[in-house]
Amino acid sequence: MSWSAILDELVRTRGPALFGYAYVLTGSRADAEDLLHDALVRTFRRGRQARDLNSAHSYVKKAITTAFIDGHRRASVRPRRSDADIHDLPSTAITARDDHSAAASGMADLQAALLDLPRRERACVVLRHLEDWPVARIAAELGIAEGSVKRYISDGLARLRTTRPDLNPIPDDGPETVSLVTRSGGTR
Repeated sequence: MSWSAILDELVRTRGPALFGYAYVLTGSRADAEDLLHDALVRTFRRGRQARDLNSAHSYVKKAITTAFIDGHRRASVRPRRSDADIHDLPSTAITARDDHSAAASGMADLQAALLDLPRRERACVVLRHLEDWPVARIAAELGIAEGSVKRYISDGLARLRTTRPDLNPIPDDGPETVSLVTRSGGTR
């Protein structure tokens, strides 16, 4: 399957899920659209040969996460749309789009609380508790140590619990265990 066919299939079948992921991170429809677009461009701009739909989905999701965390760089280079710019668009441009944000409306309180978290904490909490990724995978995807991921999750959850006690508590997994290899080669 060619990269363009994979891109078409990805956008058609998994576009709403990728948009929803970007929306949970950004809290803004416009920012989520920009983030998803940038991730698709980064992934497919060189005709990257994704082997299949699943690997393309993984590449794009990682690009969304990376671009979100590094968003301060992007914002300084690229002008942002204001609400006035959106209102100046012809009405058909706004109504012709699919509105995927309605699917996220049930999580409005959680979304507001997540938006109060710093970017790395937010990314780690979202990946761990909304995407159900293990700490090791988050660390590998973000290129940081597992201990740092655990700390970001712990700090993020603590902040969510203190700033938004009205929310249903996010379950505490407890510490994840990691096998230790002793010098003799055995495990504990």
